[in-house]
Amino acid sequence: MSWLEHSKSSSRFLRGAAAVVVASVLGFAVSGCAFHPMYATNAAGGSLTDTMKAVQIAAIPSRVGQRLRNELIFGTTGGGEASAPVYRLDIALRESIRNTLVMNTGAPTGQILQLDAEFRLVRIKDNETVFKGYDAAEAAYDLTGWSGTTGSVYGDTRASLDAENRAARSLADVLKTRVAAFLSRDA
Repeated sequence: MSWLEHSKSSSRFLRGAAAVVVASVLGFAVSGCAFHPMYATNAAGGSLTDTMKAVQIAAIPSRVGQRLRNELIFGTTGGGEASAPVYRLDIALRESIRNTLVMNTGAPTGQILQLDAEFRLVRIKDNETVFKGYDAAEAAYDLTGWSGTTGSVYGDTRASLDAENRAARSLADVLKTRVAAFLSRDA
């Protein structure tokens, strides 16, 4: 078989394989496999955006907890008005700090804030937990005031607050996506 014949044969094989893959994907999508876009209109005519507005975010103690709650409220309502609550999202938040880059004096030059959240989505009408899980987020920051260099305690405090805000925003995004994915299937 010459190179040209081999090339034509390979080309036909690849076209045939591509056609099989495309047909399989289309068949899978059309076959009622329960795949649908998360933010598409559901069978009842409602939208996930409206369903998310009906998720009440319970109070979370601490400054970081309040920041997380505010991020979640904005994420579920899009900055608009919330609907009458159908679900309640309860979150137990734990904060921990790890030192990084410890100098020979024992002083850290950086820290990592970790937020661990155990959550449960409760249907309000019957107080039944319909979805629960665990997620975490981290944010690193540098320290300057404690390392013996010419830093400031104010700078360290500001860096710590910034890390708290970043970790809360990151955790809120993950939690919102997980709840939205659950509610899009459940609706």
